[in-house]
Amino acid sequence: MESRATTRFVRLTAQKARLVVDLIRGRDVEQAMGILEYTPKRGAKIVLKTLRSAVANAAATQHVDVDTLFVKRCWVDEGPTGKRFLPRAHGRATNVFKRSSHVTVVVDQRGAGGEA
Repeated sequence: MESRATTRFVRLTAQKARLVVDLIRGRDVEQAMGILEYTPKRGAKIVLKTLRSAVANAAATQHVDVDTLFVKRCWVDEGPTGKRFLPRAHGRATNVFKRSSHVTVVVDQRGAGGEA
């Protein structure tokens, strides 16, 4: 049985978070955690927290062995965008978009449901 965790309204652009999520897709949980701990991007800490939550959800609800889990699916969706203005020269203003994202990680047991 698969288990999921979602972190919503993260103040990080979806484009930057997707770079980190692409590193762990399809890997074992231990290997994915190792990659995320040593990835020097801000999104790595957020994705690692979400991955740990998904593993804890799987251990608590389905009573599976944590060593057999792998990252089945993970994706990043765009969240709401906050729109601000920045004052510029000659009385003008520039748009500033404060983007957010939703990170979702799904883990599953290796070999369960025909998965390899």
